[in-house]
Amino acid sequence: MSLRQLAGLTAAAAAVSVLAAACTASSAAGTATAHSGTVVAVGAENQYANVIAQIGGKYVQVTAIESNPTTDPHTFEASASVSQVIGAAELVVQNGLGYDSYMNTIENSAPSPARRVIVAAHLLRLPDSTPNPHLWYAPTTMPAVARAIAADLSRLRPAHRAYFQASLARFDASLRPWLSAMASFRAAHGGTPVATTEPVGDFLLQALGTRNLTPLGLQTDVMNGLDLAPQYVTLQDKLLQQHQVRVFLYNQQVADSVTQAFLATARRAGIPVVGVYETMPAGYSYQSWMLAEVQALAKAVTGKVSTQKL
Repeated sequence: MSLRQLAGLTAAAAAVSVLAAACTASSAAGTATAHSGTVVAVGAENQYANVIAQIGGKYVQVTAIESNPTTDPHTFEASASVSQVIGAAELVVQNGLGYDSYMNTIENSAPSPARRVIVAAHLLRLPDSTPNPHLWYAPTTMPAVARAIAADLSRLRPAHRAYFQASLARFDASLRPWLSAMASFRAAHGGTPVATTEPVGDFLLQALGTRNLTPLGLQTDVMNGLDLAPQYVTLQDKLLQQHQVRVFLYNQQVADSVTQAFLATARRAGIPVVGVYETMPAGYSYQSWMLAEVQALAKAVTGKVSTQKL
């Protein structure tokens, strides 16, 4: 767990004092939704909420807890109102690996035998020691999450199972342009050397066949808000200044003096910059977001075009 994630846990612990009210809200919401046919659902991050909405359609009422792509999600603090929303949910989807641990704190403080909780890391059978929690960039993650959502919605509202399964089929089909773009990139540009500030997009970079020359230790230290060792700074500067990499991937949601210095070095060296995000940017679906990231990388490699912001 990162140091910044501890702030979210602390805030969640404080927020659970209001969960008696949340339990009442959960009971009332359960009665209302059972009567109306809609499922009250929560996605810890808006990319997961987006997939819930795509699968559940008119039979779900979805709330995204984290949805601001201009803030650092590691510093998110769960409020009393957030606790009430989670406490009232019948279906919850979260990332796991310590990325959104405040969810567990709140869920455990407002237990409900009817609530279904989907943890992406558990679906992928990842150990808790997995160093990179940004699972949504892996092409295997959301298909597994979507299947679990369809299955749990079918258990919660069995009368609408056919609807949820049809939505799942459409979702799987809608991933094909992204998968095709990844295959094309891998065939044309596999082995491309890149540098990064954090491991945000690393799963996608691996799927594209690139070579990330930034040490994982540097990436995780930045992710955890730790001071970088001087040798890491020297190595990263060398990668950029000596054009040992062709693209620099920059986490748009975490900017400090060190990462901004790397960004400035990349710009001076003429290395194209591609922005990556931990929270889905406004105006995108999960599929269009992932496709846009691949397209931005392709433009950077073939035309030295920067796409720092989507």
